[in-house]
Amino acid sequence: MKFARAALFAAAIALPMSPVAVLAETPADVLVVAQNIDDIVAIDPAQAYEFTSGELVTNVYDRLVQYDAEDPSVLSAGLASEWTADDAAKTITFTLRDGVTFHSGNPVRAEDVVFSLARVIKLNLTPAFILTQLGWTPENVDDMVTAEGNTVTIKYDGDFSSAFVLNVLAARPASVVDEVTVMSHEADGDMGNAWLNANSAGSGPFELAGYRPAEIIRLNANPDYFKGAPKVNSVIVRHVAEAATQQLLLQSGDVDMAKNLTPDQIAGLEGDVKVETFPQAAVHFLSFNQKTEALQPEAVWEAARYLVNYKGMTDSFLKGQMEVHQAFWPKGFPGSYDETPYTYDVEKAKQILADAGIETPINVTLDVINATPFTDMAQSLQAGFAEAGINFDIIPGTGAQVITKYRERTHEAMLLYWGPDFMDPHSNAKAFAYNSDNSDENYQATTTWRNAWAVPDDMNKEVTAALAEADQAKRNEMYVDLQKKVQENSPIVIMFQAAYEVAMAPNVNGYVNGATSDFVYYRLVSK
Repeated sequence: MKFARAALFAAAIALPMSPVAVLAETPADVLVVAQNIDDIVAIDPAQAYEFTSGELVTNVYDRLVQYDAEDPSVLSAGLASEWTADDAAKTITFTLRDGVTFHSGNPVRAEDVVFSLARVIKLNLTPAFILTQLGWTPENVDDMVTAEGNTVTIKYDGDFSSAFVLNVLAARPASVVDEVTVMSHEADGDMGNAWLNANSAGSGPFELAGYRPAEIIRLNANPDYFKGAPKVNSVIVRHVAEAATQQLLLQSGDVDMAKNLTPDQIAGLEGDVKVETFPQAAVHFLSFNQKTEALQPEAVWEAARYLVNYKGMTDSFLKGQMEVHQAFWPKGFPGSYDETPYTYDVEKAKQILADAGIETPINVTLDVINATPFTDMAQSLQAGFAEAGINFDIIPGTGAQVITKYRERTHEAMLLYWGPDFMDPHSNAKAFAYNSDNSDENYQATTTWRNAWAVPDDMNKEVTAALAEADQAKRNEMYVDLQKKVQENSPIVIMFQAAYEVAMAPNVNGYVNGATSDFVYYRLVSK
């Protein structure tokens, strides 16, 4: 009977996936996931920049250093067993683990690391900017990244510490590929790019066994993985675009996990299903353009923090989607500040405005993306602020319209969200606590510049100092201090951190979903 069921399952996954496929149950050693995967453009680590491709890359490839399933908040050893940093010389020397092999059976060599990092720079595809921050160019990367024996020496050029460099090297494009295998599939000088967008050449806990765009991803366990073999033999991700179909497949037992259910569907789940919630890196905030005179007084900034109905929103329409978080770096990572001192208190807000001599009413336009839950959030803010005489005229628009207005600094108040490009606190500190040149001509992709907030000089200096600080503990303390300062006195009111709910069968355990798609791990899953 087990053989017949497994044969039926194998036949089903060999066909294009459709919502009418009916399976008695999923095999005990295979995790089957229903997920919308049509965002994938590329799966080559040098090109992959989408949410779902991030999940794939993390499970198939390793990096010198990496965040891992056991604790996604801690930067740990990956292919490098140890490293020595020389901040004065701006170099880090990594010693590779012994005995690690790629899925092909080829040994992981220092030359593979050099090839992989240089390949990203030379191809110069979408995520290359993460590595070029280190001062690497196609012309100099062969001198900046070198190998000798089983060691790799990384040189960098910039006013930042080795702690920052390590987080850059833990990012997706720093994944290490098998040079011999990749270059055997080079075509027209593409360094194997076309082949790697349909295949894999990694050393990670899983090997890519099959990929059909917008249809299926199949990963097979790597029994020789240096941290131990995964607990399931395979992971199959079925493309199921409709959330309602995902719900049906989960409740009928045809899949083990549904990853794109709406809050209403989560609330309406029936049967033997469990839901786990994972904090995400995106923070949601309300900000005030300092070109608008009525929004310039610091008393308005302070009062605003008491006019947000944080709990009212997270207990109702944001339930399961967001949690209260009032600092710019997301909870769950080194350097986060997780205190939430502000609550909805209209009387306190009124007193702050009165003590400062602020005349009300204040009439302000509020730009918002015309989609849920943003419009619902805007309406809640509108109701809360009106209680203290601050009247929001909500202006809904497409994402492109809202972002364009924000970049042009032509808004008054703005409701938006922000996520880091890679998991180093500087990525958000620069966005929320740094703006040394507030002129219109000095365009910056930061919330500070876009809100025309001329950040105090001491805060700008602290951001620069934190970037260069070599001691990681002290560096984290500096970022906590910066978050406190922005939280207490800035025209940016950080309100929430996004959350992600995943529904799964009750026998599924060990799934880890960190704050970004790069931190999704299947290695510890059992069922």
